[in-house]
Amino acid sequence: MGAFATALTVAGSLALAGCGGQGAGRGGGPSSEGDEQRAGSSAVKAYDINPVPREKVKDGGLLRWGINEYPTNWNLNHVDGNLAMVKKVIDALMPSAFRSNEKGEISANTDYLLAGKITESKPKQVVTLTLNPSAKWSDGTPITWEDYRAQWEAMNGANPDYRVAGTTGYHDIESVEKGRDVHEVIITFAKPFGDWQALFGPLYPKSTNATAEAFNTAWLNRIPITAGPFRFVSFDQTAKTITIARDDHWWGEKAKLDKIIYRSLESDALVGAFSNGELDTFDVGPSAPDYARAKSSQGAIIRQAAGPDFRHFTMNGESALLSDVNVRRAIAMGINRQAITQSDLQGLDWPIVLLNNHFFMNTQDGYRDNAGEIGVYNPERAKQLLDAAGWKLSGQTRTKDGKELNLRFVMPSGLQLTKSEAEITQNMLAQIGVKVTLQAVPSDDYFTKYIIPGNYDITAFAYVGTPFPVSSGYGQYANAVRNSKGQPQWNANLGRIGSPEINAAMDKATSDLDGARAIEDTNAADKLIWEAVNVVTLYQRPQNVAVNRNIANYGARGFYDLRYQDIGFTK
Repeated sequence: MGAFATALTVAGSLALAGCGGQGAGRGGGPSSEGDEQRAGSSAVKAYDINPVPREKVKDGGLLRWGINEYPTNWNLNHVDGNLAMVKKVIDALMPSAFRSNEKGEISANTDYLLAGKITESKPKQVVTLTLNPSAKWSDGTPITWEDYRAQWEAMNGANPDYRVAGTTGYHDIESVEKGRDVHEVIITFAKPFGDWQALFGPLYPKSTNATAEAFNTAWLNRIPITAGPFRFVSFDQTAKTITIARDDHWWGEKAKLDKIIYRSLESDALVGAFSNGELDTFDVGPSAPDYARAKSSQGAIIRQAAGPDFRHFTMNGESALLSDVNVRRAIAMGINRQAITQSDLQGLDWPIVLLNNHFFMNTQDGYRDNAGEIGVYNPERAKQLLDAAGWKLSGQTRTKDGKELNLRFVMPSGLQLTKSEAEITQNMLAQIGVKVTLQAVPSDDYFTKYIIPGNYDITAFAYVGTPFPVSSGYGQYANAVRNSKGQPQWNANLGRIGSPEINAAMDKATSDLDGARAIEDTNAADKLIWEAVNVVTLYQRPQNVAVNRNIANYGARGFYDLRYQDIGFTK
């Protein structure tokens, strides 16, 4: 997962962060040259953030930002911390070597990196990073090549006791060494890695990455060190808030806002708090009722854009009921994805178009429909597959060896979108003899206690991606590795379904330095993922952000990396 966070999101909803990826010219950015893209028949913006020059933004102010879960692990590179809500906070606090504009074009993030380029390609790929010598951690320690080396060593998979979200790109590095001085980093790759700009974002200090214990636990309910335009102030576990404030020791352009207070509420409570003036912004996601209510709130606007985010079903391949790929195929064919997409997106001013690719959105140049028969609603074929797998109809429900085919659909409480999807799925699968039991769990526990540990059969959420399609998604489909106790570690692959062939295909795509070849190899990998039936995609998730209309440089960001120091209120 390169630059971590194909973040998880439950969308309107919860979401997981992506993990890295493919830059402009490698199929990463929007397909149009302007600021609009097309998905289906409607034009949608590449980003919608109300861009305002800094001199026209007020100095000071408090931004009250609504979120829908209260994370406990703030290491975004850790499998439990790889969440969209973690990313919203960490992006204001921690370094990233590179940044993306709204077109998915990648450049050095000059607050931390003066230059970054490939300096040799033969016999091996060598990347040289020139660090900003002014950059330092909040304890006064300079950010140096040693922080980069420590993160590589933690993330490269050599020690599986580090519970990383993914190893993509890091496992392709042979060495990270000091250059001319402590502010030059020489990175030598054992094999080519096209998405090298996806790495080291965010960067954590060497103290975090020094041991597996520190990596896994030092950021549990703590943010011990920062290096951004904002600094950490406090957690309030009772009010479920996280407070950050302008860091006066920041070497870059000073943050316009005094403070940001993130407040966690159940998804169905966020729109009420926003409408009542208790919040300045929250992510509406694909919820038509919330969209309509937020849009009509006084002084509010919905900012909407297309980004690398998608809604999907994930099935647990380690579930006894779903370990057979033909059963998973039957389940996929027994779900009318078009009907669910229609139900989710109606009333959102968004194209109702199925997504049939795990790496590229409909709005990207590399997009191909690779779903094949798995992506076609075909309940009769689904019944045949279940019969052949030994699941015979007994009354209304299929059984095998005395056991019912009864799938547990785990969903976060307070999220009407997922509840609706689950109820529609329950009705559809009943028609092919599959029983579905709905289980609502607390939003704060949904990922960490249920989905990440594999305590479910089927679920639905959103992945929030990056401009790097393959390395962003790699970890979601990568095969398991073994830890020091010999136990399989699936890391960010929450469906727990993988193969050496899928890994090899994704490795080939990430090693391509030629954009056209990268697109072809990415689509070859995507076909294998469809055949394995891990993640069953639904649609490109609209970025619908409800916001006080006076807020500048913030909203639906698409591929654009927000500059937190520029966010504020217009004069």
